[in-house]
Amino acid sequence: MPKTTLPKTYDFAATEQRLYAWWEESGFFKPTNDPNLPGHDPDIEPFVISIPPANVTGKLHLGHAMFVSMEDLMIRYHRMKGEPSLWVPGTDHAGIATQLQVENMLREQGKSREEVGREQFEALTWDWKHEYGGHITRQIRRLGASCDWSREHFTLDDDLSAAVREAFVQLYEQGLIYRGARLINWSPGLKTAVSDIEVEYAEEPGFMYHFKYRLADGSGEYLPVATTRPETILGDTAVAVHPEDPRYLRYIGRTVLVPMLDREIPVIADEYVDREFGTGALKVTPAHDPNDYEIGMRHNLEFINVMTKDARINENGGPYQGMDRFACRKKIWADMREADLVIKEEPHTHQVPRSQRGGEIVEPMISTQWFLKIQPLAEKAIEAVRDGRIRIVPERFEKVYFNWMENIKDWCISRQLWWGHRIPVWYCQACGKETVSREDPTACAHCGSSQLEQDPDVLDTWFSSGLWPFSTFGWPEQTPDLDYFYPTSVLETGYDILFFWVARMIMDGLWFAGDIPFHTVYLHGLIRDEHGQKMSKSKGNVVDPLIVMEELGTDALRFTLLVGSTPGNDMNLSVKKVEGNRNFANKVWNMGRFIIGALEDAPAKAQAAPQYTLADSWIWARMNELIRTVDRLFENYLFGEAGRQIYDFMWGDFADWYLEIAKLQLAQGGDRAFYTAYTLTRVLDTCLRLLHPYTPFITEELWGHLKTAAEAHSAELAPKHGMGWEEALIIARWPEAQQPEGWEESKITDFTLIQELVRAIRNVRAEKKLPHSQKLAALLAAGDRSALIKAQLESIASLAGLNIEEVQVFDDLPEPPADSASAVVQGIAAYIPLAGLIDTRAEITRLEKELAEAEGQITRLENLLNSPFAQKAPASVVENERAKLATFQETAQKLRDQRDALS
Repeated sequence: MPKTTLPKTYDFAATEQRLYAWWEESGFFKPTNDPNLPGHDPDIEPFVISIPPANVTGKLHLGHAMFVSMEDLMIRYHRMKGEPSLWVPGTDHAGIATQLQVENMLREQGKSREEVGREQFEALTWDWKHEYGGHITRQIRRLGASCDWSREHFTLDDDLSAAVREAFVQLYEQGLIYRGARLINWSPGLKTAVSDIEVEYAEEPGFMYHFKYRLADGSGEYLPVATTRPETILGDTAVAVHPEDPRYLRYIGRTVLVPMLDREIPVIADEYVDREFGTGALKVTPAHDPNDYEIGMRHNLEFINVMTKDARINENGGPYQGMDRFACRKKIWADMREADLVIKEEPHTHQVPRSQRGGEIVEPMISTQWFLKIQPLAEKAIEAVRDGRIRIVPERFEKVYFNWMENIKDWCISRQLWWGHRIPVWYCQACGKETVSREDPTACAHCGSSQLEQDPDVLDTWFSSGLWPFSTFGWPEQTPDLDYFYPTSVLETGYDILFFWVARMIMDGLWFAGDIPFHTVYLHGLIRDEHGQKMSKSKGNVVDPLIVMEELGTDALRFTLLVGSTPGNDMNLSVKKVEGNRNFANKVWNMGRFIIGALEDAPAKAQAAPQYTLADSWIWARMNELIRTVDRLFENYLFGEAGRQIYDFMWGDFADWYLEIAKLQLAQGGDRAFYTAYTLTRVLDTCLRLLHPYTPFITEELWGHLKTAAEAHSAELAPKHGMGWEEALIIARWPEAQQPEGWEESKITDFTLIQELVRAIRNVRAEKKLPHSQKLAALLAAGDRSALIKAQLESIASLAGLNIEEVQVFDDLPEPPADSASAVVQGIAAYIPLAGLIDTRAEITRLEKELAEAEGQITRLENLLNSPFAQKAPASVVENERAKLATFQETAQKLRDQRDALS
């Protein structure tokens, strides 16, 4: 029979797409126990994840790579555990982002959306979506995402749009949705309202402008006031002071004149004013500042909007009408200086609100919008986390969640866009009343007139995203999918959208579907560059996952992201780390090549019951420990640590130790070779099953080869304990650890001693710079462990590079041999004769040279630490230098000992 040979290296480029197509065509991504098929058992609990729907405009970035890898790991794990596992894929229409793409396309053609009109613009946007919207889905597939693509959704699909209308109408009928003029965040560039959590505040340099608010009585007296936005003076309707500020008590109730407009406004008292900040007198612009808005409401002040939708000064700005807001800032300040109203201006760093999507400075502005009274929904969502029905991982984010939810404000849900879910409200041109309907009405609900005009605004994208966990299962219809798969199991996403999306899903799930949308929220951190800096195009430090996968393979990227992550914490990523994990993938492949090749040299069956060696017993015990550890870590969502444990076992215990001893055991032939081949097969099979959720492609490919080789060689090699050679690794059973039988601890203890002895001898070789090719003699004084050492001598000699013919084991050596190096491990002394192996004089010279260098460093560091540096430098820096000194002192002592032993 010809030998089965695997290629020397794993060719990920030729493997990944082939395997993905096979998985999908074979139906492995679909859940078992489908409620739409015969034989469904409603009592079997499924594991369900709804994918965070990527923006249809998106291009794969590391954030996508992280959540796809993490969710795919969870789905593959639960699928292998035998649970019906469903991962629902889909994309978001991304109102602002998509509209911007199409507007930019029109701009390149010399057109605007206003010129083409709403109907044509919407048609063009759908065309754009059909042409480019699939890019992100194809890229998510490239990562190995085992989603059920037959259940893919888009937030503007007909059924999801019906769910959005149903939710809006229900809330409207419950009196929770209303339309009114309120202060909102206005994006002048996008010409739409944006919600509070879509505004990012950044520390930016600016100026604090100090000026005079003159009394209206002509006395010449004034209140000193300061602002960072002089253009908003035009909308001031009061000056506020603290009611207990002695400087201004006599001005309360009097009036002052708005600079350049001479409009008379009152001086009021309000405890919001901070006496210590600025001048202690505050200009109040209720229509253009959220804090001033609250003051205006308390004091029934006039609300004067001074800006148009494109942030130019309107008719309320008098002579400044038509000017851009920032041009007005310069002009009004210059005019005030000429009118002797300026006190001073000084540099001032302050928080500037910018639109998360457009990037321009957001303008607080009074605008008529649609709002949702969110507090009743929030109360239910708070209770669900507080009583433990929903768990947030890591737990520290619960405090952040409660803080935001308990201080939640009405949500502005309308957007002045054309792409999105249009608000289902129609205004009657005859009677002036509004009709709210699930279906497009043909007549006014109040007077019967057919003269209806639909509200032009669309809903905030997050309104539909909040319904995602149940709208994707057919809600408001009571479908089999909704009955069985809702609530879902885990919501996995970045902590940065805890409020944007996660909180809304919890509120909506409880309010509309009557149950929590998931029992666990798993939050991953942000991915930073190797130095911990935020990735950005301007810094040039962005790592493109598509390029990394092209060059190093998908598995290497996935493993790096998954093993480097801990719940809720940011991680640093470098391409070097991915290269290291590409090397790990190659190591796994080479292990497989060796084991598959070894099978054909081993007997097909044993002649007698197994007699396992110490190494066999040790690797079986360690493997069961690994399975138990990984299960425990998975249950606690510590996937990164679980991956590190698998890595360390495969590279360390299995490859570096057991495989090396297995080579000796295979060479013995007979039953020893069979049981060694059996152990190799079982351990590799188990490792590939454990590793599969992290690196699905290489494990599937290698497992397939292992399965083929094992089945061809012997039925005796088949997996036991409820597992078998399943059709594919993706649907193979997850390993189950065997219960300890009592022998494991002693075997691990004995083999650990062998490992420590081998390492000690290797250290002697390294210290003496003896070549690895040179076989060494050794004298081992093993005391009461002599029998163990003698039994394991072949393994010790092979692993430590000893000449077994020149190794002697004694119970005791009263006199250590002369001219030898020694190491002591757990009471076992190992002596390596050096006569003839090294040039003693040259070795002493080398040691003295290294000693001189170490002593020079010691002198330098002692002088440094005895200088003023130790008092002036940061404590962490000083401690670092002390640690260096201790290391050099320890090294110097070892060098002296080695020199003296040779002298």
